[in-house]
Amino acid sequence: MTELLSGIVNGWQLQTSLELMATLMALSYTVLAIRHSLWCWPAAFVSTVLTLQIMLQSQLFTDALLQLYYAGMAIYGWLNWQRLTKQSHGVPQIVNEWGWMPHLKLIAATGTIGLVMGYLMDTYTETDFAYLGSQISCFAVVSTWLVAKKVLSNWLYWVVIDAASIYMYLQKDLYFFSALFVIYTVIAAVGYLAWRSSYQLQQSNKSGICVSG
Repeated sequence: MTELLSGIVNGWQLQTSLELMATLMALSYTVLAIRHSLWCWPAAFVSTVLTLQIMLQSQLFTDALLQLYYAGMAIYGWLNWQRLTKQSHGVPQIVNEWGWMPHLKLIAATGTIGLVMGYLMDTYTETDFAYLGSQISCFAVVSTWLVAKKVLSNWLYWVVIDAASIYMYLQKDLYFFSALFVIYTVIAAVGYLAWRSSYQLQQSNKSGICVSG
């Protein structure tokens, strides 16, 4: 009995330590991304490796698959942000934005894929929250790609994703992650405002150049 209790306590401590480390690295990634720092991507990669182990232990398989994608996107984001900075002559704050129609098409396509993925996960696996987890995963995939592309509206996607994630993680007793995503929801809103300011300044500078020309 003592060995069983000791195993439970040790397992809980390991889980909590992993959650804490992953949380700190994920927060570092988000804050650095808001500041247009290239170093957000190494932080994202470390957070991904830690989170992958936690998701597998919690049988959140759609989230586990998502972490593998994040690892690849961390590498892609690092390379793409370097390229964008070179193209803007060393200015890292370059921000892009899309019109409404591309976003609507992206949302419709992603939502449809999420429903199909949810059905497959619900039917053929024992994963919890198959449909919600699939939608979160699909939109997180898209939103991470938008971050790597430095598209302003990625932060609005994250506000919705983070709010939905709070509920799911609370149901799985992942309290560090629940707290993280409460903070994320606020940070995503701050990120949008910060990047919007950069985008508006960027557009203003372009207008000034055109007028001067």
